[in-house]
Amino acid sequence: MKKLKTLLPCTSAVLLFLLLGTVSCKDAAKKDTTVTTPEATTSDDAVTNTTTGNFGGLALYTVRDAMGADAKETLKAVSDAGYRYIEAAGYDSGMFYNMKPAEFRAYLQELDLTPVSTHQGSVTLENADAMMADVKAAGFEYFVIPVPPMGLFKFDRDTRQMSMTGGAKNLAEILDTLGAKAKEAGLQLLYHNHDFEFIKDADGIVPIDYLLENCDPELVNFQMDLYWVTKAGADPLAYFDTYPGRFKIWHVKDMDEQGRFAPVGKGSIDFKNILAEKEKSGMLYYMVEQDMTFDGLEPLEAIKISHKGLSEIGFD
Repeated sequence: MKKLKTLLPCTSAVLLFLLLGTVSCKDAAKKDTTVTTPEATTSDDAVTNTTTGNFGGLALYTVRDAMGADAKETLKAVSDAGYRYIEAAGYDSGMFYNMKPAEFRAYLQELDLTPVSTHQGSVTLENADAMMADVKAAGFEYFVIPVPPMGLFKFDRDTRQMSMTGGAKNLAEILDTLGAKAKEAGLQLLYHNHDFEFIKDADGIVPIDYLLENCDPELVNFQMDLYWVTKAGADPLAYFDTYPGRFKIWHVKDMDEQGRFAPVGKGSIDFKNILAEKEKSGMLYYMVEQDMTFDGLEPLEAIKISHKGLSEIGFD
């Protein structure tokens, strides 16, 4: 295997620190996620299985402050808001939100919430095997890389711009290596985009295109964040056409007239047209997410507004 360029491994705390104050999916604001049932094996099954009355998923990053204060009570509020499955973003030292993997899984089961995916920003080539064992034990199906790992992600506080070092080829090799480890652990690896992956780098390469064209689809697929694709000036439908079947999970969050994050249905993103192409995209699950809330709106209220918006748009 070719030698991979990496920087110093970053811990979850370091990653969170880097992202404080930015409008990324790991921003220091509150997020929502959505999840489907473990029985779902096709796009239609995943989106339409609503036997308990709840539907859709929430990215827990949306409500990260509340999760930090009282994870169990917050998870109950997520279930009460109508969500059926979740995406975690709170792993540290072998624990999910200060719960051991089996305890976390059991509590979700009590609430009829299904663990589908988890953002694992502190993964390295060295800790991946142990981390993936914990992810599997907690009941997750998807191991998501939220930003270029192992210190490759950069955030400029002055310009508020996100970027990465090491190049797209290096990142693709890292993702394939992690994808092979995930497959061996019984998981599926996804890479989550922001906007910077859609911008040509110094070598004239569009990183997201390079990853889609060069990562092994048996090992690496993608979580499309519809807000960040739109923010980058790209067209989700064009990516579905060019790379069908590669986008297994969507992050669904809206954009207000100022370009800020907004509850689903309260912004300008044309989710109905995007949703019509869910089968082509390969989408099996979708997660509501809102990195930050504004104008006094609390995240736990925002997720209720978004859930109503999902229904009005046609998500189920």
